[in-house]
Amino acid sequence: MQNSTQSPAGARILKSVSSPIVGYFKDNLGIILGLLVMCIIITIANPVFITQANLLNVMRQITTNLFLALAMTMIIILAGIDLSVGSNIALSGVVTTISIAIFGLPIPVALILGLLTGILIGAVNGYFAATTAIPPFIITLSMMNVARGVAFIITEGAPVRVMDPTFNFIGAGFIGDIPIPVIYLLIFIFICYFIMNKSKLGRHIYAVGGNPEAARFAGINVKKVKFFAYTFSGFMAGFAGVVLASRMFSGQPTSGTGAELDAIAAVVLGGTSMSGGIGKIGGTVIGALIIGVLNNGLNLMGVSSFWQDVIKGVVILAAVYADVAKRKRAVAGKGKKAAAV
Repeated sequence: MQNSTQSPAGARILKSVSSPIVGYFKDNLGIILGLLVMCIIITIANPVFITQANLLNVMRQITTNLFLALAMTMIIILAGIDLSVGSNIALSGVVTTISIAIFGLPIPVALILGLLTGILIGAVNGYFAATTAIPPFIITLSMMNVARGVAFIITEGAPVRVMDPTFNFIGAGFIGDIPIPVIYLLIFIFICYFIMNKSKLGRHIYAVGGNPEAARFAGINVKKVKFFAYTFSGFMAGFAGVVLASRMFSGQPTSGTGAELDAIAAVVLGGTSMSGGIGKIGGTVIGALIIGVLNNGLNLMGVSSFWQDVIKGVVILAAVYADVAKRKRAVAGKGKKAAAV
């Protein structure tokens, strides 16, 4: 008769699988509960929210935000900011569509040019952030204006349409019932999780964000770490721009307007500290879900877009306030322990 008692090896495997999952829910319990409450309220207000078609639509809608937010998490952990990602989406998208519609280049070449555009913008941001004392806010604000301006100049303010089915499949296609952008997103979540939790680069990002001087003395190349984060952010924004252009059948110079704010909101809601050194990719995913569900729910309830901006602004402010309050409590707690010793 087979022994029903679990073997020690089986118990170890089960524990190794369950521990990260339990830890994830424990670390993000507050925002997970907030997301569930929000979903319940919206479902009561409009049962359409809980339908499969709408939930898949929400997942597709949050992909652009999460492409940006995954990289933005790294930058904010470094105590930086990237305000250029929305304009990067626009410029990368129009470079891709112009390459196809105007110059007749093959789609793979056009895609590479769009991605290289995003990488170039990120690399410029990274170079100045890593080698100068100019605040990242100013660097990326300047690049935001430059990229948006170039997008308008090369399109003369008009959308550039591409109706090629192969190109359109990249952003608007499905595999089964799953939108293609959602599949891209799952791959990038895994990559970013691996970088931040399993690689030396991730440890260096946390170290530099926590204390740049201590990281430098520890032998970490602070400049390379910063340059990577901003360049990766540029790549992710370029990728988002290419996918969005494909999904909209056109490159538009107005694409991505305000996208940087939604990305920052997702990161902050996910528990990443604006002061640097603290943050998790898993929290950012939930933060983006909250923003996506909030946008979708407000639309279903017929709330004006003007009021939606107000509500999102309040949510961001509340999240930042909660972060500051949490850090103050942590500092106060350490002070009390030190005093007791």
